[in-house]
Amino acid sequence: MSGWQPLPDDLPPEVRHFVEQLRLLKDRTGLSLVSLGARTAYSKSSWHRYLNATQPPPRQAVTALCRIAGLADTEAERFSVRWELAVQAWPRPAKSAGEAGESGDASAPEYEDDPTLPWWDAPEENRRRPGGRLLLGAVLLLLLMLVIAVVGVLTLG
Repeated sequence: MSGWQPLPDDLPPEVRHFVEQLRLLKDRTGLSLVSLGARTAYSKSSWHRYLNATQPPPRQAVTALCRIAGLADTEAERFSVRWELAVQAWPRPAKSAGEAGESGDASAPEYEDDPTLPWWDAPEENRRRPGGRLLLGAVLLLLLMLVIAVVGVLTLG
């Protein structure tokens, strides 16, 4: 993996394996971090953090990278499983006693899956068809013109 910063030595094996695979997948696309950021809903600096194991990527970022790399559904599903294993093992920042909350449970997961999806990754059933309002407007305008033409013919004839 030439060109990459060395990963921290204390990373759990699941995280190390996931980030290494993510780096290989990114390299497979041939895109720079800037280009990758432009083609996904995640910035260059976000991708830098994800690919250097500073922060776990949201599931949607991994899905977007799999889509750009042209992975088949089964390969993309394997990445999703690797992501789940890595996020569970990802090192959590140390919390002070005051930040742990009233329950004192400092082991609660801090990393949430980002629910924001770019429009191009939204499931088909949630996508609006492009030009739907435009088509409706065109049909209504055509009907109005037809009514005006019929009324014009009846009043002149």
